[in-house]
Amino acid sequence: MSLLGPVEVRALAEKLDLRPTKKLGQNFVIDGGTVRRIVRVAGVVPHDVAIEIGPGLGSLTLALLPEVARVVAVEIDPVLAAQLPLTVAERAPEAADRLTVVRADALRIGPDDLGAAPTVLVANLPYNVSVPVVLHLLETLPSLRRGLVMVQAEVADRLAATPGSKIYGIPSVKAAWYADVRRAGPVGRNVFWPAPNVDSGLVSLVRRDPPVTTASREEVFAAVDAAFAQRRKTLRAALASWAGTAAAAEEALVAAGVDPSARGEQLGVEDFARIAEHRRAAAPSTP
Repeated sequence: MSLLGPVEVRALAEKLDLRPTKKLGQNFVIDGGTVRRIVRVAGVVPHDVAIEIGPGLGSLTLALLPEVARVVAVEIDPVLAAQLPLTVAERAPEAADRLTVVRADALRIGPDDLGAAPTVLVANLPYNVSVPVVLHLLETLPSLRRGLVMVQAEVADRLAATPGSKIYGIPSVKAAWYADVRRAGPVGRNVFWPAPNVDSGLVSLVRRDPPVTTASREEVFAAVDAAFAQRRKTLRAALASWAGTAAAAEEALVAAGVDPSARGEQLGVEDFARIAEHRRAAAPSTP
């Protein structure tokens, strides 16, 4: 297996007349040790089908292919999507038939677009859409059982934050609906080209069942959005519009066993599920 280093990445970029753009979050990994570490920490096994979002020039793809049954690489950039199979055919011909490239926006894909049911997400995610992509894939790909993603360090902290933390918020709660989320280590800036002006981190996700509740995911997430839209306010005040009135919010909170004077960052996803459940019972006609 011939991985991509700094020389190879820059040569490919020059061949493609590629200028990495912030709009697409393009920072390419140029360190073979880093991609091998990501694959190792992801814990992939030979029967896994890995989905990789934003494969770019193929640094991580080349490290993944020998370790799994198939890699489904989703790339929005048409130039990069066209080049990736050529790079793999040149540098890993024995694994070329295990690669599927899907030219698409990761925020719009579903199971029918992929040609295989992914079991693991392994990706260096574009930083500008990392949280929406993670949540979208967990929602739309039920076959996905675990993942390891590289994201901006601040985003990694927010995704893995637990109740009571100052950085705990909407991404933390919504990710917890789907999975156990943990930090899995830091990544330095010098492993990328071009080097980003922020640090990066690895996040591990292990699928779990959502809280047992009669409320739908959409109803629970609406409560989460309302609670953190005004996070300095008590839940009684923050949820007033969501519930219809402050009194209705208090009624739902008390019924859910939550102190109305608490704030959103103190609650776990199970708490929000109970709140949403009681709001339905108290005010079913409120939009």
